[in-house]
Amino acid sequence: MSRRLGDLVTKKMKHYILTILLFLTFSISAQKKTTIHILNADRADYDERLGRDVQRLIGNVVMRQDSTYFYSDSAYYNERTKFFDGFGNVHINVNDSIDIYSNILKYNGETKFAELLYDVVLKDDSTVLKTQYMTYDRVEHLATYPNKGTITRNDKKLVSKKGYYRDDTKVLYFRKDVVGTMPDYKIVSDTLVYDTENEMMYFYGPTDIYNKKNTLTGNYGWYNTETEFVYLDRRATLKNKEQSMTADTMFYNKKTGYAKALSDVVIVDTTNKAILKGEHAELWKNIGKCMITDNLRAIYYEDTDTLFAKADTMYVYFDTISNDIQRIKAFYNVRFFRNDVQGKCDSMHYVLADSMAYMRKNPVIWAEDTQLSGDDINIKTRGQSIENLRMQPNAFVIQQDSIKGFNQVKGKKITTYFKGNDIDNMYNEGNAETVYWLRDDDGSLIGVNFSQSSEMDIKIRNRQISNIRFYQNIKETLYPEEQLKDNMEYLKGFLWLEEEKPVRGEFRF
Repeated sequence: MSRRLGDLVTKKMKHYILTILLFLTFSISAQKKTTIHILNADRADYDERLGRDVQRLIGNVVMRQDSTYFYSDSAYYNERTKFFDGFGNVHINVNDSIDIYSNILKYNGETKFAELLYDVVLKDDSTVLKTQYMTYDRVEHLATYPNKGTITRNDKKLVSKKGYYRDDTKVLYFRKDVVGTMPDYKIVSDTLVYDTENEMMYFYGPTDIYNKKNTLTGNYGWYNTETEFVYLDRRATLKNKEQSMTADTMFYNKKTGYAKALSDVVIVDTTNKAILKGEHAELWKNIGKCMITDNLRAIYYEDTDTLFAKADTMYVYFDTISNDIQRIKAFYNVRFFRNDVQGKCDSMHYVLADSMAYMRKNPVIWAEDTQLSGDDINIKTRGQSIENLRMQPNAFVIQQDSIKGFNQVKGKKITTYFKGNDIDNMYNEGNAETVYWLRDDDGSLIGVNFSQSSEMDIKIRNRQISNIRFYQNIKETLYPEEQLKDNMEYLKGFLWLEEEKPVRGEFRF
């Protein structure tokens, strides 16, 4: 059994060896050998010092192999080995489409491989390659320079330490210290591939694209030189002097100024002292608009404090010349935190020109131990502080008493004025109501005061109601605490939202 198996294996091995030999024979025969023809030389002789097979050609030398022509001032040609060296004004014309020039040529006619030295120039349509040493493989259609070369194509110039050019596919490969210069921008890369037929550049290493206004940085991607559309991956950054946007993946159209950033997006604005993070951002630079969404978080680092915010989506509108922010819109589950003030709403619009913030859909603000709410809240700011705050309609202000209970102010419209970071006074208009716990100087409770009027002007001192001035239809009653019953100390609509108050810990950055 084992002997039969051995015979079978031997037969199979013989079959495989025969197949390989036939393949090799076919491959060798397929590599067609061609003759090198001497078409012209002003003078020809044999140099005995170099051997009987070496012919010396002098003056207007023209040689041909296949459809490729070789020109030089002089040459040495070895008929046996099919090697020849050309000297002075070397010119190779490949298939009537590619021209290569140099001072010295070393050519192997068997392998169709050329070495060119000193002032080497390759021209292929509008593509021009210049270097001091280059090899050219006619079989592989491959030109290679190992030590610095310059390629120009129309208005583009690229320099690299190493490079390759495939003349059949019209593709250029650049390696190490790649610098590309165009009329409006500059490219610096580690590895770059340029498909000249499709005007596409591909990056395979750290790459920077510069123009007068922006710098685009990435580690992998491509650039369409006609449409000026860029794709960068493996962490990309678009930045100018004041702003930067970084993400795992980025698309950018230089002509329209449009950019899209995806995954772990970080936007930094040094002018407006802001940092925004999310998972998806889009920039319309030419119209002055930016959008960021999906797990949005923001920091505004002010001189005296830092404001943290988050929402589902935020739009930022800015001046296209100065890059100064003009408006900010935030939508869905908006929450913000600063040490002295916190807030929440469903949508918020901030206009920098008039320093106004507009909170809509269930807005609530907390300032120290005071809660302010209404159907709408408009905030007027001055510098980094709130100047006044207007709530309407269904305005409600709740302040937790220092010992027990809640002081309350309710009306159609309440305007709250601040001094520093503390409430100074409130003006209550329309069906004004108050409940406040009246205390003596020692903190002992005098009673719970209930009041109603058309309007009220309420003064606040040391974060407590110190004085109320009533206007029209005045009603006021003071109850001892023991006479309170059935939750009468709470105005209709009372809702203490302490559990919904934003806290620093939820704003993870």
